[in-house]
Amino acid sequence: MQQTRMVRLATVGTSFHARVIAARLGSEGIVTDLRGNVDGFYPVGDVHVFVDCDDLAEAQEILMVDDVESAFDQPDEPVDLVTPRAMWLVLGAILAMAAVIFSRMF
Repeated sequence: MQQTRMVRLATVGTSFHARVIAARLGSEGIVTDLRGNVDGFYPVGDVHVFVDCDDLAEAQEILMVDDVESAFDQPDEPVDLVTPRAMWLVLGAILAMAAVIFSRMF
């Protein structure tokens, strides 16, 4: 029986990000092992992605190519930021509703 030796490929901040990496590598036939705070009660903290030492170079190349390709992706639609005027209108409406509710209490 051949023993595989797993080596750390990446460390990410969330289990979601680690699972995305694992899914991407799995689609290429690379087996991964996630270690760290993967399924903890509070899913925060570093998660380490491990791959077989024989697959390390290929996994690094896949992640690098994905990073390079995503750098050239353009958003489909421009990001619509809330204008300061709209923000003040929403805040004013919330305060008006709170004042009405508060006045009915007394």
